[in-house]
Amino acid sequence: MNPFIKDLLIRDEGLRLTAYKCTAGRTTIGVGRNLDDVGISAEEADLLLQNDLQHIEAQALTFTWYVTLDAVRQAVILSMLFNLGLRGFQGFTNTIKDIESGDFAGAASRMLESKWVKQVGQRANRLAEMMKTGVLVRR
Repeated sequence: MNPFIKDLLIRDEGLRLTAYKCTAGRTTIGVGRNLDDVGISAEEADLLLQNDLQHIEAQALTFTWYVTLDAVRQAVILSMLFNLGLRGFQGFTNTIKDIESGDFAGAASRMLESKWVKQVGQRANRLAEMMKTGVLVRR
């Protein structure tokens, strides 16, 4: 690779860590990456996902009970954190209390009583079943 091009493009294009509209009206991110026309590769999507997973796992570890859960129930928590963000997940206070006390059936019921169900549909049903049973649901 050319030894000068990276610095040259960063200087000319700028480095933006959130999406914006460029002067041509295209959704752009990073160092001039045109998301509308170029998008991202599967490898780039995987890298973003890996970074997001590290972030949500760090959030999950702030709950002392998280490490006591089996891998399936941990995956439920991670999925909810990914979807809702930490603040949104923290709104599930009664669900969290049930998980903390080991009442996984109660936690599953409370998950299905939330308005989140209307937002995510079948995802909520799958995650609630996984919370209740501790068995991975792939359908």
